[in-house]
Amino acid sequence: MKVYSVKDLHVYQKSFATAMAIFDASKRFPPEERYAMTSQIRRSSRSVSLNLREAWAKRRYEAHFLSKLTDCDGENDEADTALDFALACGYMSSPLHQELTAANMEVGRMLKGMIRSPEKFVLKP
Repeated sequence: MKVYSVKDLHVYQKSFATAMAIFDASKRFPPEERYAMTSQIRRSSRSVSLNLREAWAKRRYEAHFLSKLTDCDGENDEADTALDFALACGYMSSPLHQELTAANMEVGRMLKGMIRSPEKFVLKP
């Protein structure tokens, strides 16, 4: 399959869907967490797709591409930690936590695959 846009990548689609699922789950967080946990988990989960979009734009330069992919991976890990806090604070059920962390882990595996093999994505001169 020819990839014409970052939106064609499974990792982008999965990271976007995961961010939206986290957004939906965070709607049930308590109001006092609006500017703390709610904001943080939403920002970090959305940053995966946003940074992936930037990485795609910079794929002409392997070092820039890898740098942005590393940012994606870091934000993905941050979202995972925020999910753990949400569970520990009682803001989400264990089954929901398991579902969201599994999706997050799948995104992480795909990102790590891209980081290991950037030549599959970098534009050739």
